[in-house]
Amino acid sequence: MKSTIGLGVAAMSLVCGTALAETGGSGDFADDVAFLKEHTSIVLLRSGDAAVAVAPEYQGRVMTSTFDRTAGPSFGWINRPVIEAGILSDEEKKGKLEEHIYIFGGEERFWLGPEGGQYALFFKPGTQFEFSDWTTPPVIDTEGFKMFSEDNSSATFTHDAELVNYSGTEFKVGIERTVKLLDKAEASELLGVELGEGLRMVGYETDNRITNTGSNAWKPETGLLSIWMLGMYNPSPETTVVIPFNKGGDKALGPRVNDTYFGAIPEDYLRVERQKLFFKGDGTRRGKIGISSKRSKGIAGSYDAAGQVLNIVIYNVQDAPNGFVNSMWELQEEPYAGDVINSYNDGSPEEGVAPLGPFYELETSSPAAALKPGETMTHVQRTFHIQGSEKELDPIARKLLGAKLNVIKTAF
Repeated sequence: MKSTIGLGVAAMSLVCGTALAETGGSGDFADDVAFLKEHTSIVLLRSGDAAVAVAPEYQGRVMTSTFDRTAGPSFGWINRPVIEAGILSDEEKKGKLEEHIYIFGGEERFWLGPEGGQYALFFKPGTQFEFSDWTTPPVIDTEGFKMFSEDNSSATFTHDAELVNYSGTEFKVGIERTVKLLDKAEASELLGVELGEGLRMVGYETDNRITNTGSNAWKPETGLLSIWMLGMYNPSPETTVVIPFNKGGDKALGPRVNDTYFGAIPEDYLRVERQKLFFKGDGTRRGKIGISSKRSKGIAGSYDAAGQVLNIVIYNVQDAPNGFVNSMWELQEEPYAGDVINSYNDGSPEEGVAPLGPFYELETSSPAAALKPGETMTHVQRTFHIQGSEKELDPIARKLLGAKLNVIKTAF
């Protein structure tokens, strides 16, 4: 059966035809935070000039960040109309996108996978793999997380949830999420590069944990969960995503890139080389790509040439004895052959239909979690926004992403 492919918020605008263009934030961090505080509680983590804005009511989501909280740019894409509207009643949601998901935006949100397939979390037992039956579980959509602890540079949130997958398997899940601001010295050590005095930076780490709080083990034959981190960033005509990957033959490592999510991506939006790929993050054409665990080097990034900002995302690479969950909207032959890194570029899904954002995304996933009662899986993601002269940024890009800035800028 050939079916629609599940891709998080990416599939929404095609089916609903919802006009959501020009919904991003102001591009100014102070203004975005002031707006957010009018509509929800915000925890502001600070270190020097750098700051990260976190929303407890939106699952401890990092809404945006900056290297200068008084006059700096805002890196997270924020969907102001949805935030202004707030959580609607069931009657108010009828016929609207909010029946299926609240797209608040934010540059790093906590989700759980898989989305589609026989072990899907976004489809109830007996439903069809169609958008009309697609529903985001409340635990990662409308339920707030409880503040467990907080100081100037970190905050920890907790939540308990019960979920049922497409096959009818019940899960009791304990969630713990810690957002921690990283200083330049910590960032330099984690990235293995020297971040000189001329560079401005904001970096943060999220430690995300799920615990089996039930009495039954989670088994591959009845469905497993994964931790899924998605970041929505402001696009620009001069933004290019770069993902390095391990070289080798397709027989041993699989395809260099999975570009089948929305069909083939044209060469002027995706360029694949032997050890890296370039993908436009301009928010003008809808497409998504994925990197498998065998290909992944544990890092993805992008470069905004206009702002001279290098964006880097890394995660804790760990053994995956049960593979990675597959989110395709279909009954799957390989439910644990999913990707570990994804990138999505928003845009109009078809002529006459507005884009969802626009925005672009960088995403990472944990391995499938086959947990016994009381066991925990941890997925750690670290995000860095580094701004400075191209002379200073170039050696960092070459070491981390395997590409010179000039090559990235002229990739398309």
